[in-house]
Amino acid sequence: MKRLHLLFMLASALIALGTSAADFPKPEEGSWVVRDFRFHTGEALPELRLHYTTVGARTGEPVLVLHGTTGSGTNMLSPAFAGELFGAGQPLDASRYYLILPDAIGTGKSSKPSDGLRTRFPQYNYDDMVDAQYRLVREHLGVRHLRLVIGNSMGGMQTWIWAQKYPDLMDVAVPMASLPTEMSGRNWMMRRLLIESIRSDPEWMNGNYTKQPRSLQLASVFFATGTNGGNQGLFRAAPSREKADQIIGQRLSAPFRGDANDHLYQWDSSRDYNPSPGLERIRAVLLAINSADDERNPPELGVLEREIKRVKNGRVFLIPASESTAGHGTTGQAKFWKKELAEVLQSAPRRAQ
Repeated sequence: MKRLHLLFMLASALIALGTSAADFPKPEEGSWVVRDFRFHTGEALPELRLHYTTVGARTGEPVLVLHGTTGSGTNMLSPAFAGELFGAGQPLDASRYYLILPDAIGTGKSSKPSDGLRTRFPQYNYDDMVDAQYRLVREHLGVRHLRLVIGNSMGGMQTWIWAQKYPDLMDVAVPMASLPTEMSGRNWMMRRLLIESIRSDPEWMNGNYTKQPRSLQLASVFFATGTNGGNQGLFRAAPSREKADQIIGQRLSAPFRGDANDHLYQWDSSRDYNPSPGLERIRAVLLAINSADDERNPPELGVLEREIKRVKNGRVFLIPASESTAGHGTTGQAKFWKKELAEVLQSAPRRAQ
């Protein structure tokens, strides 16, 4: 009886979650080395390692999934994202699609400063990241055409770049938690403060530290708390000073495995992001998904509403703010927008390859 009760509890938990990583094929990882990769600065690396994860068979329709800053492709395999999308009958059913999740330059298991070059690593930007992703998809994986490019946060900004830089390579583009305009306002100010917090720490030692500067975790927690979580979501989680102190204490004392130079490069890589001049070049059906409480991309600025008019086949889905949303982190939860994704995939035409 006890065993049956445990099985019942497990089954109930899985039903409540909707699906889990076990419901889609086992992810496979790989790496590819690009020889003499040249960056936008003119700098070059003799060998640039690009790591990636795939889900589903190569015979499926290719889909490119792009992660956020300081993350990696495997971050997109979470129950809140892949668990809502990659399972049987879900919008990106891995039995139908070939899902490609690259680690961007400077992140995950791709080449990055902490591999040894430290601050001698080339100063990459989002265009370099997208160029490397393109070469991975075309030259290494042999993909001729993508059904979909979808990305969140940094991945969303890169999706805007993908859609205009390679307009004939995809049918659908879904940039999330991002704006198609230059890095500016609070978004850049907070990034700059995070960067300067680390650089001004004597323990950083111009990037030649022997232990991680203590400012790295504090600056990261400060940035995340100030630009993520949503007003209603944070108030619900911390309705009192005591509860707020408890949450901050947990974040500051939690294990932190980031590297200061890697984080500096990752945040600074957004410095010249600006896809606005090329929006008219986009040919894919484009669905921009943002949340109404996104601290980094506030809808009251009117930027997305204005710029989307320049995208021939573009429209916006704005997730309403609530106690259940999480500000900039809302779009990391596919439950809020998977219905809209399924609809656009069903209706968007397949363009000639």
